[in-house]
Amino acid sequence: MRIWKNRKQRNKFRWGSSMLVTGVMIILIVAVSFAVINYINQKEEEKSFDRLYEEADGLADTIEMYAKSDEETLKTLATVVATYDDMHSEKLWKLLDSCSDVGMITKIELLLPDNTVLGKGGERLETEEEVSFEEEAKKGSYITDRETDTEDSEKYIVRQCVPVYRDSQVVAILRGVADISNLAEKMNLHPYGGKAALYIIDGDSGDFLMDTWHSGKDRNIRNLKGRDPASGYESDQVKQGILNGDSGYAVFTSKTIGGYLYFYYQPMEINEWRIALSVPESVVFEGSDGIRKVLNFFMLFEAICFIGYFLWMLRFVRKTTEDKQRQLETLNDMYDVERKLFNAHHKQQNITEALHKAGNIILAERVTLWAFVPSGGHISFYWEKEGISEENTEKSASVAKRDEEQYIHIMAQYFKQNHKELVLFSRSAVEKIFGENISPKIHSLMAVPLKDTDGKICGIMAGFNVKDKDAITLMKTMKFSFGMFCHNLSSFNAIRKQRDRDVLTGLFNRNRYEWDLPKLYAEYREALTCIYIDVNGLHEKNNTEGHEQGDIMLQTVAQEIVKQFRGEYIYRIGGDEFVVFKPGADMAEMEVLEEKLSAVLSEKDYHISVGIQCETDVVSMSELVKAAEKKMYIKKMRYYEQKAYDRRRTAITAE
Repeated sequence: MRIWKNRKQRNKFRWGSSMLVTGVMIILIVAVSFAVINYINQKEEEKSFDRLYEEADGLADTIEMYAKSDEETLKTLATVVATYDDMHSEKLWKLLDSCSDVGMITKIELLLPDNTVLGKGGERLETEEEVSFEEEAKKGSYITDRETDTEDSEKYIVRQCVPVYRDSQVVAILRGVADISNLAEKMNLHPYGGKAALYIIDGDSGDFLMDTWHSGKDRNIRNLKGRDPASGYESDQVKQGILNGDSGYAVFTSKTIGGYLYFYYQPMEINEWRIALSVPESVVFEGSDGIRKVLNFFMLFEAICFIGYFLWMLRFVRKTTEDKQRQLETLNDMYDVERKLFNAHHKQQNITEALHKAGNIILAERVTLWAFVPSGGHISFYWEKEGISEENTEKSASVAKRDEEQYIHIMAQYFKQNHKELVLFSRSAVEKIFGENISPKIHSLMAVPLKDTDGKICGIMAGFNVKDKDAITLMKTMKFSFGMFCHNLSSFNAIRKQRDRDVLTGLFNRNRYEWDLPKLYAEYREALTCIYIDVNGLHEKNNTEGHEQGDIMLQTVAQEIVKQFRGEYIYRIGGDEFVVFKPGADMAEMEVLEEKLSAVLSEKDYHISVGIQCETDVVSMSELVKAAEKKMYIKKMRYYEQKAYDRRRTAITAE
């Protein structure tokens, strides 16, 4: 009786100690979480102004790039317009109207020497504005400030004007019209993922050319009432700084959202325009808010894990009484393993279920399968028993990467010495083979080599923390089925690689491109970039130097595309056409990569035309690719104009 009482007291002590340790751990986690959140808030505030500068500077560069691109497009069109004596020509206006949705441009107009303005289809526009062709011709190429639309006096626009020369005389003014009201959407200008407001202000007049926050039509910075600034800032100083063309920061209270706005402004290289951004405080600190939520969830997860641990202990007693019945079910489970492995090489869910069955058969906490691949390396599959401790869960059944490589290397060498099995049924035996640095949670390990039809080792099957030494017999019974799976998987992957790869370049081919489009749309529709690349001069090189040189050209281009853009989604979809998809929509980054790619290829006397389309909230993959392709053809036309390939240029213009 006294012994029983002593045992009961010891059990109570152990239980109390476990609860005390658990409570201390939870308190420590909570304290550390609050400290980390406070530290993150401070760092986020320090980074907020740097982020504002980077966002504003990037937006300014994007707008200036669009303006420059539009100017080049209009200059190219001006050379075409100059060849027409009849400015009302239907063919001419069919060309001009087809280019009316490029860059910032929403429509194209022609100003003639008699001060007549022609619009879509060459129709004469009735306008009350006083236009002087003579004065406009003196200005050359330029961008206007805010003006009213010729067709709708209630709409504000800006115009990109380019003179049309014929025999050194200006015969018309080509005007690309940009609708201010939808410029931000047209150029995909969404700072902070659309959570920040973007402003473009004319420093001369004070007029707002763009304001994505307010809906007022005639807003002018000189007429705006001062906002309540945060300590250390003055609203009038900000207003004057914008008009003077300075750069600066400010924090003030917004009446709209009832909280602080972080504000930054700087000049642009277009006329006297200024760009400015304002971001709500909640957006500035949303990174730390997210981390706070994650930490709170983590603490809840910790509590659930500890509760689950105690429940598992209670279940363990009951499960020991069911072992005999489970043994009777082993044969049926082994049959299920064989059946599921039959086609598991192309239905991966089956291998997970097969490992699950194997784990139940050998009474292991974890079962891992490493399938070797012909090119070196391995593919890992694993199953892990539910309810093990949280610390063990963090290491996971695929094991930490370092431990996994150690397991594979040691076991592979062991089985190459003609050993048929590996049985380590104590912690000391595990440390003797794998060293003392092996995970402390692993107290037993069993493994068998898997062989293919030629008798070569094609994989390893291992069980961790197996409860019965006799389980190795069951593992040896199953190793033929798992060996056939590894063999089939290797053959299946080899066939799939041949199906999906372009023989010449090694890139994904058209088949894989068509297959991946729905997947890309499903996973990255919120932000996706398409880069459409066409190799210039392939036809000419094939005709003059032979197809072997043309093949070398394509291989070189493919290699450089992979080096510069990297990533998973790179395809050769036609003879000289390549497509790259990059998750995200960072136009500035993509243009830098494009320039590097073009520069590297130019050194080898290879030239490409590249169209880049960055979109958020992708409507369709077809439209995304077509937009990138259209930009590519514009650049290709410019390239052949520079090279004076009249025949090629005519063909591209027709396309």
